[in-house]
Amino acid sequence: MLTGGIAAVVAALCALTRRLLWDHPASAGGVIQFKPLWNRGAAFGLPVGRRAVAALSGLCLTWVWLCRGRNPVGAGLLLGGGASNLWERLCHGRVFDYVHFPKAPGPLRHYVFNLADFAILAGVLALLRKKH
Repeated sequence: MLTGGIAAVVAALCALTRRLLWDHPASAGGVIQFKPLWNRGAAFGLPVGRRAVAALSGLCLTWVWLCRGRNPVGAGLLLGGGASNLWERLCHGRVFDYVHFPKAPGPLRHYVFNLADFAILAGVLALLRKKH
């Protein structure tokens, strides 16, 4: 129940943020910039077809759901972020990204992320964390 609730909240926040930034694009300079961009590729712009992304995402989301007992919060974050990006990919054929770190080290300065990406990262880190 906790995992599903967190996943639903994350997916709703991602949808709300996307709608707000799509309707009212924001731009800010500095360390973090809001840079609206439709990403047609998979993670980091990798050129992967829509069906392949959907199939791989479905397998990953199922695996996370089955492993939710290890860390329900981490699983909820990962499921919510993954479901949000998958929904956008299936509905629009692309994912709306908007957070850019122009002063990040190395190649990270070239990428644009969204809230779902951060939820996925936090979920993965939580699931990888050794249970005490």
